[in-house]
Amino acid sequence: MTALQRTAVKTAEAPQPVGLYSQAMRVRAREFMFIAGQIALDAEGKLVGKNDAGAQTRQIYKNIGAILQSVNASFSNVVEFTTYVVGKKALQAFMQARTEIFPSLYPERDYPPNTLLVVNALVHEEYLVEIKAVVALP
Repeated sequence: MTALQRTAVKTAEAPQPVGLYSQAMRVRAREFMFIAGQIALDAEGKLVGKNDAGAQTRQIYKNIGAILQSVNASFSNVVEFTTYVVGKKALQAFMQARTEIFPSLYPERDYPPNTLLVVNALVHEEYLVEIKAVVALP
């Protein structure tokens, strides 16, 4: 697969990121793939990490990785995340898990933009985190 032209945009004229994300991502791609919001179900449909937002976050990134791999892509092809976290307690666990995971997914620290929303609930009360992604393919 041809290399993707992907550049994190950084300007001092706008607020700097307060977490593991970029202000913007400039991308040259032939096509895009939109990954539906992933929850912490394993391949057999069983919930991973009941009452544990960190474990759910790790499973969600594992699920996203499997979807990416199925089209011969990787996390370097992800150009945007949207993340939904249920409540402040889950937010802290999500941030900790992401801090552990992201260095291996993004060794160059060119994190995709991410919109992070703290919500009251997801579709089922046992789901604490949901993440969707936009993927650019060369």
